[in-house]
Amino acid sequence: MQLIFIVIFGALLGFLYGANSDGFIFSSKICLFAGLTLIMPSLFKFELSHVQLVWEHKAVLLKGLLVNYILLPLIAIGIGFATGDFGITAGLFLVAALSGGGMVMHWIKKSKGDTSFGFLLLFINLLLISLSLLMLHVFASYAAGYFDASYDQEVGISRFATAVVVLLIVVPFIASRIVRLIKPLVSAIQTYQKYISHISIFIILFYLFGLQSSQTLVDLYDFEPELFLIAFGAVVVFYALTFLLAKLIYNLENPQERAAFWHSITRYLTLALVIATFSASSFGVSMLLPIMFAYIVQIPLSVYIAQKQFN
Repeated sequence: MQLIFIVIFGALLGFLYGANSDGFIFSSKICLFAGLTLIMPSLFKFELSHVQLVWEHKAVLLKGLLVNYILLPLIAIGIGFATGDFGITAGLFLVAALSGGGMVMHWIKKSKGDTSFGFLLLFINLLLISLSLLMLHVFASYAAGYFDASYDQEVGISRFATAVVVLLIVVPFIASRIVRLIKPLVSAIQTYQKYISHISIFIILFYLFGLQSSQTLVDLYDFEPELFLIAFGAVVVFYALTFLLAKLIYNLENPQERAAFWHSITRYLTLALVIATFSASSFGVSMLLPIMFAYIVQIPLSVYIAQKQFN
Protein backbone atom coordinates (compact mmCIF):
# COMPACT_ATOMS: atom_id res chain seq x y z
CA MET A 1 0.00 0.00 0.00
CA GLN A 2 3.01 2.26 0.47
CA LEU A 3 3.61 2.13 -3.27
CA ILE A 4 0.01 3.17 -3.98
CA PHE A 5 0.55 6.27 -1.83
CA ILE A 6 3.80 7.07 -3.67
CA VAL A 7 2.07 6.68 -7.04
CA ILE A 8 -0.92 8.85 -6.15
CA PHE A 9 1.16 11.48 -4.31
CA GLY A 10 3.76 11.72 -7.08
CA ALA A 11 1.15 12.00 -9.83
CA LEU A 12 -0.97 14.52 -7.91
CA LEU A 13 2.00 16.68 -6.89
CA GLY A 14 3.34 16.68 -10.44
CA PHE A 15 -0.04 17.58 -11.87
CA LEU A 16 -0.45 20.46 -9.40
CA TYR A 17 3.03 21.71 -10.23
CA GLY A 18 2.24 21.69 -13.93
CA ALA A 19 -1.08 23.43 -13.37
CA ASN A 20 0.53 26.25 -11.39
CA SER A 21 3.62 26.74 -13.55
CA ASP A 22 4.73 26.48 -17.15
CA GLY A 23 5.18 22.73 -16.66
CA PHE A 24 7.97 20.52 -17.94
CA ILE A 25 8.90 20.00 -21.58
CA PHE A 26 9.26 16.31 -22.41
CA SER A 27 12.78 14.93 -22.76
CA SER A 28 13.84 11.39 -23.64
CA LYS A 29 16.29 11.60 -20.74
CA ILE A 30 13.46 10.38 -18.51
CA CYS A 31 13.75 7.04 -20.34
CA LEU A 32 17.45 6.89 -19.49
CA PHE A 33 16.67 7.71 -15.86
CA ALA A 34 14.01 4.97 -15.75
CA GLY A 35 16.37 2.51 -17.42
CA LEU A 36 19.20 3.10 -14.97
CA THR A 37 17.15 3.28 -11.76
CA LEU A 38 14.37 0.75 -12.40
CA ILE A 39 15.65 -1.68 -15.03
CA MET A 40 19.41 -1.84 -14.47
CA PRO A 41 19.26 -3.04 -10.81
CA SER A 42 16.92 -5.88 -11.80
CA LEU A 43 19.56 -7.16 -14.25
CA PHE A 44 22.37 -7.58 -11.71
CA LYS A 45 21.36 -11.15 -10.93
CA PHE A 46 20.78 -12.09 -14.54
CA GLU A 47 23.45 -14.51 -15.74
CA LEU A 48 23.95 -15.62 -19.31
CA SER A 49 23.89 -19.17 -17.93
CA HIS A 50 20.18 -18.62 -17.19
CA VAL A 51 19.58 -18.81 -20.95
CA GLN A 52 19.77 -22.60 -20.73
CA LEU A 53 16.51 -22.47 -18.76
CA VAL A 54 14.77 -21.45 -21.99
CA TRP A 55 15.13 -24.95 -23.38
CA GLU A 56 14.64 -26.67 -20.03
CA HIS A 57 11.33 -24.90 -19.41
CA LYS A 58 10.34 -24.14 -22.99
CA ALA A 59 6.72 -25.20 -22.43
CA VAL A 60 6.29 -22.63 -19.64
CA LEU A 61 8.01 -19.96 -21.74
CA LEU A 62 5.65 -20.64 -24.64
CA LYS A 63 2.67 -20.37 -22.29
CA GLY A 64 3.93 -16.99 -21.16
CA LEU A 65 4.43 -15.77 -24.72
CA LEU A 66 0.93 -16.96 -25.65
CA VAL A 67 -0.67 -15.18 -22.69
CA ASN A 68 1.36 -11.95 -22.74
CA TYR A 69 1.65 -11.28 -26.45
CA ILE A 70 -1.50 -12.82 -27.92
CA LEU A 71 -4.30 -13.44 -25.42
CA LEU A 72 -3.95 -10.36 -23.20
CA PRO A 73 -3.65 -7.94 -26.15
CA LEU A 74 -6.76 -9.54 -27.68
CA ILE A 75 -8.61 -9.11 -24.39
CA ALA A 76 -7.48 -5.47 -24.27
CA ILE A 77 -8.70 -4.88 -27.82
CA GLY A 78 -12.09 -6.44 -27.03
CA ILE A 79 -12.56 -4.31 -23.92
CA GLY A 80 -11.20 -1.23 -25.69
CA PHE A 81 -13.61 -1.55 -28.59
CA ALA A 82 -16.45 -1.71 -26.08
CA THR A 83 -15.34 1.65 -24.61
CA GLY A 84 -15.58 3.33 -27.99
CA ASP A 85 -12.50 5.48 -27.31
CA PHE A 86 -9.28 5.19 -29.34
CA GLY A 87 -7.01 6.57 -26.60
CA ILE A 88 -8.37 4.30 -23.85
CA THR A 89 -8.06 1.28 -26.13
CA ALA A 90 -4.47 2.17 -27.04
CA GLY A 91 -3.53 2.70 -23.39
CA LEU A 92 -5.08 -0.61 -22.34
CA PHE A 93 -3.39 -2.36 -25.27
CA LEU A 94 -0.02 -0.94 -24.19
CA VAL A 95 -0.57 -2.19 -20.63
CA ALA A 96 -1.45 -5.62 -22.03
CA ALA A 97 1.66 -5.74 -24.24
CA LEU A 98 4.21 -4.88 -21.52
CA SER A 99 4.80 -7.83 -19.20
CA GLY A 100 6.50 -7.82 -15.81
CA GLY A 101 7.75 -4.64 -14.18
CA GLY A 102 9.76 -3.47 -11.21
CA MET A 103 7.68 -5.37 -8.64
CA VAL A 104 7.46 -8.72 -10.43
CA MET A 105 10.53 -10.26 -8.76
CA HIS A 106 9.19 -9.23 -5.35
CA TRP A 107 5.99 -11.18 -5.94
CA ILE A 108 7.85 -14.18 -7.37
CA LYS A 109 10.06 -14.36 -4.28
CA LYS A 110 7.11 -13.84 -1.93
CA SER A 111 5.19 -16.72 -3.53
CA LYS A 112 8.29 -18.99 -3.57
CA GLY A 113 8.49 -19.09 -7.36
CA ASP A 114 11.65 -19.89 -9.31
CA THR A 115 13.62 -16.62 -9.14
CA SER A 116 16.28 -17.70 -11.67
CA PHE A 117 13.58 -18.42 -14.22
CA GLY A 118 11.84 -15.21 -13.17
CA PHE A 119 14.96 -13.17 -13.95
CA LEU A 120 15.20 -14.87 -17.34
CA LEU A 121 11.56 -14.01 -18.11
CA LEU A 122 12.22 -10.43 -17.00
CA PHE A 123 15.15 -10.16 -19.41
CA ILE A 124 13.21 -11.74 -22.28
CA ASN A 125 10.29 -9.37 -21.76
CA LEU A 126 12.67 -6.41 -21.81
CA LEU A 127 14.08 -7.65 -25.11
CA LEU A 128 10.51 -7.87 -26.42
CA ILE A 129 9.73 -4.21 -25.71
CA SER A 130 10.41 -3.56 -29.40
CA LEU A 131 7.82 -6.22 -30.26
CA SER A 132 5.32 -4.53 -27.93
CA LEU A 133 5.87 -1.20 -29.68
CA LEU A 134 5.47 -2.85 -33.08
CA MET A 135 2.21 -4.47 -31.91
CA LEU A 136 0.90 -1.10 -30.74
CA HIS A 137 1.87 0.47 -34.06
CA VAL A 138 0.12 -2.26 -36.08
CA PHE A 139 -2.95 -2.09 -33.84
CA ALA A 140 -3.18 1.68 -34.24
CA SER A 141 -2.73 1.50 -38.00
CA TYR A 142 -5.69 -0.85 -38.43
CA ALA A 143 -7.95 0.20 -35.54
CA ALA A 144 -7.95 3.99 -35.96
CA GLY A 145 -10.62 3.78 -38.64
CA TYR A 146 -12.96 1.86 -36.34
CA PHE A 147 -12.94 4.81 -33.91
CA ASP A 148 -13.08 7.41 -36.68
CA ALA A 149 -9.72 8.59 -35.36
CA SER A 150 -6.49 9.42 -37.17
CA TYR A 151 -3.11 7.81 -36.66
CA ASP A 152 -0.27 9.26 -38.67
CA GLN A 153 2.21 6.42 -39.19
CA GLU A 154 4.98 8.89 -39.95
CA VAL A 155 4.73 10.52 -36.50
CA GLY A 156 3.44 7.55 -34.55
CA ILE A 157 5.17 4.93 -32.43
CA SER A 158 7.91 4.26 -34.97
CA ARG A 159 9.48 7.69 -34.50
CA PHE A 160 10.80 6.92 -31.02
CA ALA A 161 10.97 3.11 -30.95
CA THR A 162 14.75 3.06 -31.46
CA ALA A 163 15.34 5.55 -28.65
CA VAL A 164 13.16 3.54 -26.26
CA VAL A 165 14.97 0.27 -27.07
CA VAL A 166 18.41 1.86 -26.65
CA LEU A 167 17.61 3.75 -23.43
CA LEU A 168 15.52 1.04 -21.77
CA ILE A 169 17.27 -2.14 -22.91
CA VAL A 170 20.75 -1.64 -24.37
CA VAL A 171 22.10 1.01 -21.99
CA PRO A 172 20.73 -0.58 -18.77
CA PHE A 173 22.10 -4.01 -19.73
CA ILE A 174 25.58 -2.67 -20.56
CA ALA A 175 25.52 -0.54 -17.39
CA SER A 176 24.53 -3.56 -15.28
CA ARG A 177 27.52 -5.55 -16.61
CA ILE A 178 29.88 -2.65 -15.76
CA VAL A 179 28.43 -1.91 -12.32
CA ARG A 180 28.59 -5.61 -11.40
CA LEU A 181 32.39 -5.29 -11.48
CA ILE A 182 32.16 -2.91 -8.51
CA LYS A 183 30.97 -5.25 -5.75
CA PRO A 184 30.46 -2.62 -2.99
CA LEU A 185 28.31 -0.53 -5.32
CA VAL A 186 26.19 -3.53 -6.31
CA SER A 187 25.76 -4.45 -2.64
CA ALA A 188 24.69 -0.91 -1.75
CA ILE A 189 22.20 -0.72 -4.65
CA GLN A 190 20.70 -4.10 -3.75
CA THR A 191 20.45 -3.15 -0.07
CA TYR A 192 18.53 0.02 -0.83
CA GLN A 193 16.85 -1.14 -4.06
CA LYS A 194 13.35 -0.83 -2.61
CA TYR A 195 13.95 2.79 -1.66
CA ILE A 196 15.70 3.56 -4.95
CA SER A 197 12.76 2.08 -6.84
CA HIS A 198 10.16 4.02 -4.86
CA ILE A 199 12.04 7.31 -5.16
CA SER A 200 12.55 6.71 -8.87
CA ILE A 201 8.85 5.99 -9.44
CA PHE A 202 7.94 9.15 -7.52
CA ILE A 203 10.32 11.30 -9.59
CA ILE A 204 9.15 9.77 -12.89
CA LEU A 205 5.46 10.25 -12.06
CA PHE A 206 6.05 13.78 -10.75
CA TYR A 207 7.85 14.64 -13.99
CA LEU A 208 5.37 12.96 -16.35
CA PHE A 209 2.30 14.47 -14.69
CA GLY A 210 4.04 17.83 -14.50
CA LEU A 211 4.47 17.93 -18.27
CA GLN A 212 2.71 20.65 -20.22
CA SER A 213 0.92 17.96 -22.24
CA SER A 214 -0.48 16.30 -19.10
CA GLN A 215 -2.50 19.42 -18.31
CA THR A 216 -4.82 18.53 -21.19
CA LEU A 217 -6.31 15.96 -18.80
CA VAL A 218 -8.16 18.93 -17.26
CA ASP A 219 -9.74 19.73 -20.61
CA LEU A 220 -10.60 16.07 -21.07
CA TYR A 221 -12.34 16.02 -17.69
CA ASP A 222 -14.20 19.25 -18.49
CA PHE A 223 -15.53 18.02 -21.85
CA GLU A 224 -15.67 14.22 -21.44
CA PRO A 225 -15.65 13.35 -17.71
CA GLU A 226 -17.35 10.03 -18.43
CA LEU A 227 -14.10 8.75 -19.98
CA PHE A 228 -12.50 8.61 -16.52
CA LEU A 229 -15.16 6.21 -15.27
CA ILE A 230 -15.11 4.23 -18.52
CA ALA A 231 -11.32 3.86 -18.34
CA PHE A 232 -11.44 2.72 -14.72
CA GLY A 233 -14.12 0.14 -15.51
CA ALA A 234 -12.11 -1.12 -18.50
CA VAL A 235 -9.02 -1.58 -16.32
CA VAL A 236 -10.95 -3.48 -13.63
CA VAL A 237 -12.43 -5.85 -16.22
CA PHE A 238 -9.02 -6.33 -17.88
CA TYR A 239 -7.29 -7.32 -14.63
CA ALA A 240 -10.17 -9.58 -13.58
CA LEU A 241 -9.97 -11.46 -16.88
CA THR A 242 -6.16 -11.51 -16.71
CA PHE A 243 -6.26 -13.14 -13.27
CA LEU A 244 -8.83 -15.73 -14.32
CA LEU A 245 -6.92 -16.54 -17.51
CA ALA A 246 -3.55 -16.82 -15.74
CA LYS A 247 -5.00 -19.01 -12.99
CA LEU A 248 -6.53 -21.27 -15.63
CA ILE A 249 -3.42 -21.59 -17.81
CA TYR A 250 -0.61 -21.84 -15.26
CA ASN A 251 -0.01 -24.69 -12.80
CA LEU A 252 0.61 -22.77 -9.60
CA GLU A 253 2.09 -25.81 -7.87
CA ASN A 254 5.07 -25.55 -10.23
CA PRO A 255 7.69 -22.90 -9.23
CA GLN A 256 8.53 -22.03 -12.85
CA GLU A 257 4.88 -21.60 -13.80
CA ARG A 258 4.38 -19.55 -10.64
CA ALA A 259 7.09 -17.17 -11.89
CA ALA A 260 5.41 -17.01 -15.31
CA PHE A 261 2.06 -16.40 -13.59
CA TRP A 262 3.38 -13.22 -11.97
CA HIS A 263 4.81 -12.04 -15.28
CA SER A 264 1.25 -12.15 -16.60
CA ILE A 265 -0.50 -10.63 -13.58
CA THR A 266 1.88 -7.67 -13.30
CA ARG A 267 2.34 -5.26 -16.17
CA TYR A 268 5.20 -2.78 -16.63
CA LEU A 269 3.14 0.29 -15.78
CA THR A 270 5.88 2.89 -15.28
CA LEU A 271 7.35 1.96 -18.66
CA ALA A 272 3.86 2.09 -20.19
CA LEU A 273 3.37 5.58 -18.77
CA VAL A 274 6.68 6.78 -20.20
CA ILE A 275 5.82 5.39 -23.66
CA ALA A 276 2.26 6.75 -23.49
CA THR A 277 3.59 10.22 -22.69
CA PHE A 278 5.74 9.98 -25.83
CA SER A 279 2.75 9.02 -27.95
CA ALA A 280 -0.29 10.70 -26.40
CA SER A 281 -0.28 13.23 -29.25
CA SER A 282 -0.86 10.35 -31.68
CA PHE A 283 -3.59 8.57 -29.70
CA GLY A 284 -5.16 11.30 -27.57
CA VAL A 285 -4.60 12.20 -23.93
CA SER A 286 -7.18 9.61 -22.84
CA MET A 287 -4.42 7.05 -23.51
CA LEU A 288 -3.00 7.99 -20.10
CA LEU A 289 -6.17 7.08 -18.21
CA PRO A 290 -5.97 3.25 -18.28
CA ILE A 291 -2.32 3.38 -17.20
CA MET A 292 -3.09 5.74 -14.31
CA PHE A 293 -5.92 3.52 -13.07
CA ALA A 294 -3.86 0.35 -13.62
CA TYR A 295 -1.59 1.43 -10.75
CA ILE A 296 -4.61 1.63 -8.45
CA VAL A 297 -5.88 -1.82 -9.52
CA GLN A 298 -2.68 -3.83 -10.04
CA ILE A 299 -0.98 -3.18 -6.70
CA PRO A 300 -3.90 -4.16 -4.41
CA LEU A 301 -4.68 -7.13 -6.68
CA SER A 302 -1.10 -8.38 -6.37
CA VAL A 303 -1.21 -8.03 -2.58
CA TYR A 304 -4.51 -9.91 -2.47
CA ILE A 305 -3.25 -12.74 -4.69
CA ALA A 306 -0.02 -13.11 -2.71
CA GLN A 307 -1.96 -13.35 0.56
CA LYS A 308 -4.88 -15.52 -0.54
CA GLN A 309 -3.37 -17.66 -3.29
CA PHE A 310 0.08 -18.47 -1.92
CA ASN A 311 -0.32 -18.43 1.87
